[in-house]
Amino acid sequence: MVMSKKQVAVVMGGYSDEYVVSLKSGQLIYDSLDRNLYDVYKVVILKDEWYFLGENDRKYEINRGDFSVKLDTDQTLKFDVCFNIIHGTPGENGILQAYWDAIGQAYTGCDFYQSALTFNKKDTLAVLSKYGIPSAKSVYLRKGEDINVDNIVENLGLPVFVKPNQSGSSLGISKVKEKSELIAATEVAFKEDDEILIESFLDGMEVSVGVIDYKGETIVLGITEIVPQNEFFDYEAKYEGASEEITPARIDDETRIRVEEISKRAYNSLGMSGFSRSEFILMDGIPYMLEMNTNPGFSPASILPQQAKIYGISITDLCGNEVEKALNKN
Repeated sequence: MVMSKKQVAVVMGGYSDEYVVSLKSGQLIYDSLDRNLYDVYKVVILKDEWYFLGENDRKYEINRGDFSVKLDTDQTLKFDVCFNIIHGTPGENGILQAYWDAIGQAYTGCDFYQSALTFNKKDTLAVLSKYGIPSAKSVYLRKGEDINVDNIVENLGLPVFVKPNQSGSSLGISKVKEKSELIAATEVAFKEDDEILIESFLDGMEVSVGVIDYKGETIVLGITEIVPQNEFFDYEAKYEGASEEITPARIDDETRIRVEEISKRAYNSLGMSGFSRSEFILMDGIPYMLEMNTNPGFSPASILPQQAKIYGISITDLCGNEVEKALNKN
């Protein structure tokens, strides 16, 4: 008996500036999935169009009623699994997941609640603090609120980081060293989001930790040390190579074990599944959490595929594991 192959749509793109990175991530997954097991398709979701990319880059519109595609042959293509690799909205903040849940479409990665929660830095850190996971001291502001600069500086000291609360690709983040620069920095952050966080400066090593659930077990893929050439790991450092990434990070075993333990605890406490990458600052051997990304970059230059390679899991196995989990969820 010949088993029919499963139909897998690699869903990429998104509504934010990160869609460019998502297309690269999607390409790697598209290239890596095992063609003996799956028929693999490219689906692109952009603000103004959702389409399946057919032969010769021909676009076929996605029917949003059931996420199907009508082909020339009058056949309708339905997907067994959507491999979600959209960075930013709507694939990393729960919108797409809630829609897929509503129409009964299986998908990879975490559910809509985990996506929505982790996309909100303040709420993630608040939840994780209940599980004993430390983070920087912070002040939270909504657009239109009065900003008492003196109080903020008194509370947090200088320098501070000012960042949009909804996580994205480090757009709108500033490092503020002088009290006089604070208001301008909040305006930059408010351009990206209606809610912002001002965080105390943690002087330590930044590490990026890949955590996944693989074959039924939560594993830390790797701990990567981020050495920014800029003041911090900003958009340019992240995507334009202005940082050095060292895997594994240059830390002692005791610190490594602590980072692994806290990273796993964060992942499991939130009920996560799928790829994740958490950012921490290590200060005096203690990992302080900055944020968790549930759909981290997955282009060949990205941290997670590099960590998998060092860990010894092939990209094909890593991606296949995600598809199989999604198939078994239903």
